[in-house]
Amino acid sequence: MGFFDKFFSKDKKEDLDKGLEKTKEGFFGKLSRAVAGKSTVDEEVLDELESILISGDVGLDTTVKIIERIEARVSRDKYVNTGELNEILRDEIVALLAENNTADVDDYTVPQGKKPYVMLVIGVNGVGKTTTIGKLAYQLKQKGYKIVLGAADTYRAAAVDQLKIWADRVGCDFYSKGMNADPAAVAFETTRFALENNCDIAIIDTAGRLHNKSHLMQELGKIHRSIDKNLPGAPHDVLLVLDASTGQNAQEQARHFTEVAPITCLALTKLDGTAKGGVAISISDQFKIPIRYIGVGESIDKLQIFNKRAFVESLFGDKKLN
Repeated sequence: MGFFDKFFSKDKKEDLDKGLEKTKEGFFGKLSRAVAGKSTVDEEVLDELESILISGDVGLDTTVKIIERIEARVSRDKYVNTGELNEILRDEIVALLAENNTADVDDYTVPQGKKPYVMLVIGVNGVGKTTTIGKLAYQLKQKGYKIVLGAADTYRAAAVDQLKIWADRVGCDFYSKGMNADPAAVAFETTRFALENNCDIAIIDTAGRLHNKSHLMQELGKIHRSIDKNLPGAPHDVLLVLDASTGQNAQEQARHFTEVAPITCLALTKLDGTAKGGVAISISDQFKIPIRYIGVGESIDKLQIFNKRAFVESLFGDKKLN
């Protein structure tokens, strides 16, 4: 049984391949030109590779780490030809992604003994936060979980309405106090609703905070404390949603959010619309926070569990450099 036979359906693999197509084409196009006419991985090839990784939004620090590992491999093996370079890159990227404790799974099951399981979802406006919540609720509903969505983004009427539309579409419960309500109070009461109505999972939306707006960022602490007051130990997950198409700006957002919130997992959206998929490698390496979900399309079933091996296999495929 092959890797994808075990972990991925054919449709999921096709979705992932398509979602990473722009990143793959841009990266391999540049890499192929860099090694054209070369037979060995020398200093010039490594310099070109460094530039390609940085331009692909892998980030400077992570790029340096990858280059150093490849240099060590070349030094150890004495002779590495350019045809082996993509295989070496594949190995090193998988190793980096493994360091953030991301498990290679095709599914996510809510841990036993935590009911209701509370997820707090954060991120700036425009990253696809509410849409990600809706798609996630759809997946969990398909597994038989009873879910409530809490509308703690009370600054925009459109945010409350959008979440309500998703709840209706998915067929799950919805809790709201309308616009201008205290977000922490909404989070508290959503948790209480989940307890009183025997919900398995509560997913709480929050305002699209800008990471440079300190008062909004500080409010996250208040929301977190209100949930814990109602259900000690909750929220069990704090999911940060990032737009992969913003490249290194997504990494900067992650940096600011990790300073004020105990983020437990990440979701990267809009991978299908960008050539900047390398940011997944950078964010994973720099913050050691597991990437749990990736968005590879607009439809309701195009939110995938992130699987590092599947991601790298899809990114590299069967392409050869020479």
